[in-house]
Amino acid sequence: MENWKTYMALEFCLNVTDGTHDSPKPKSVGHYLITSKHLQNNTIDFSSAYRISEEDYLKIIKRSAVVQHDILFSMIGTIGNTVRVKEAEVDYAVKNMAIFKMGGNQLRSKWMYYWLKSNKAKKYIASRLAGSTQSYLTLDSLRKFPISAPSEDEMNKIVSLLSSLDDKIELNRRINDNLEQQAQALFKSWFLDNPNPNWREETLSEVALFIGGYSYNGEELTDSSNVAMATIKNFGRNGGFKVDGFKDITPSGKLRKCHYADTFDILVAHTDLTQNADVIGNAELLLTKGNYDSIIFSMDLVKVLPNDSFPHRFLLAAMLKNKVFKGHCLGYVNGTTVLHLSKKALPEFEIKIPSESEANVMNDTLASLYKRMAEVLQENDRLTRLRDTLLPKLMSGDLKINDLNC
Repeated sequence: MENWKTYMALEFCLNVTDGTHDSPKPKSVGHYLITSKHLQNNTIDFSSAYRISEEDYLKIIKRSAVVQHDILFSMIGTIGNTVRVKEAEVDYAVKNMAIFKMGGNQLRSKWMYYWLKSNKAKKYIASRLAGSTQSYLTLDSLRKFPISAPSEDEMNKIVSLLSSLDDKIELNRRINDNLEQQAQALFKSWFLDNPNPNWREETLSEVALFIGGYSYNGEELTDSSNVAMATIKNFGRNGGFKVDGFKDITPSGKLRKCHYADTFDILVAHTDLTQNADVIGNAELLLTKGNYDSIIFSMDLVKVLPNDSFPHRFLLAAMLKNKVFKGHCLGYVNGTTVLHLSKKALPEFEIKIPSESEANVMNDTLASLYKRMAEVLQENDRLTRLRDTLLPKLMSGDLKINDLNC
């Protein structure tokens, strides 16, 4: 790190502040109020945020307005989630999170974003944690956050490389969103807009098998394993399968072969910790195993396998990923603190069965879309591994950008 200079955050940034500490009354319409828990996977999860009035919004932004190139950083609860503000206009207020004000400096903004993900930053964060029941970082410790940086030319080369990987990962995410929309549009045109009146109706129990997940205990979870467990943490509130929800596990001898999930298996969430039932009844195809050799699935999920009378896996997946199935499941939910899906929900769901020739064409069409999605996700796994390998080495100066053939 020769010729690198070390700053405090208040020197490197224009300012370091935090969001409101008040709790404005939620409204049905208005501006979003974003808290630390809404910073997930380098983006803001607006789906679980609530809205506040224009009056409350204007009060908050007088103290802590967020603008383009600022860095949002979770400083309470789950510490260290980071989002770089890319949009030119921001229409939300923030609460209980740090804001590294970058003064519109895009280069320093990108460097700060990646620095907060570096090993040195993680060590500093761990050394400054306060709180007994809930961890937090003080604003003073964040203002004194040590940041090392090379010359602007070298800084630009490093962030350009890391940003190119992140941009490709984001592009792939949008490609898969589009492919999923295509799949659902096809299903809608076939089964909802112009269904064939001659198609027979059957319950899901007549065309599929249901396999419960693995009942694990906390001692089996580990920090590193070649086996991962799929849980409800893999299920997005608005649909979609999140690879970072996998849990490393060393399963015990009670694990059975049926508890493994193969690529393109259908998994359905059977429990939910959210009172809005955002996740319960969501169905997803397992399109990637991430960095793991094998995947098992937890007792909170059910695997749905098509039987020999209806061997159309991708068509069945589209049926279960549709809002009609989700609506059906919501009628079978029980529980208070933890919501559970009745065991009757899946078997009693009714589906329309096309002719064998029609089903074959539909399934093949959907298979091409979902197989392409799997390829894109697996490419993102490789890109993510590459970025996560390069980032700590580049941000520490242990690896020179000129040493890379890129």
